Amino acid sequence: MKILNLYAGIGGNRKLWPQEDITAVELDPKIAKIYQDFFPKDKVVVADAHQYLLDHFKEFDFIWSSPPCPSHTSFRHNICVRFRGTKPEYPDIKLYEEIIFLQHNAIGKWVVENVKPYYKPLIVPMADIQRHLFWSNFTIKDATFGKEKLRAIQIPQLQQLHGFDLSRYKLQNKRQALRNCVNPELGLHIFQEAFRNYQKLL
Repeated sequence: MKILNLYAGIGGNRKLWPQEDITAVELDPKIAKIYQDFFPKDKVVVADAHQYLLDHFKEFDFIWSSPPCPSHTSFRHNICVRFRGTKPEYPDIKLYEEIIFLQHNAIGKWVVENVKPYYKPLIVPMADIQRHLFWSNFTIKDATFGKEKLRAIQIPQLQQLHGFDLSRYKLQNKRQALRNCVNPELGLHIFQEAFRNYQKLL
């Protein structure tokens, strides 16, 4: 099975997936290097994930995409923009471009993940779990993984929560790299929902 993991970060969503033929795409070379260290058998590509999807979508059986979320998040708009003087910005519509593109062109299973936005989603999501919305071409059952209180949580607790030790890496914002992770248990849940009969395929 060939899997594409877009906007891979350090690999939170991928952490508990079974070992498969996985290609991870990450734009930041430093973050990509950390991902490669944690998942040495994966193929890591330093590139624009949005363009990579367009060029390579036919090559994969399962696609996970997590486009950047800051321009959509309710915290940035409702707190930072309204009360802290942060400059408002356009929502990054690449999120919806990828959903529409995959809806009409994907060959295999796919899922797009993003945070709950400050506005009503332009496309109705398939699932709403924790702080995430999911759009997909398969049914996703609701699940509980405990409450995520990430705004105040610091690096040691985030490392423990997601199971990543970044102590040996020099990153400008380790906390942000960890906050960007999808809970590994949630990542596994989505994978299993896509392939409920996965064990029978082995």
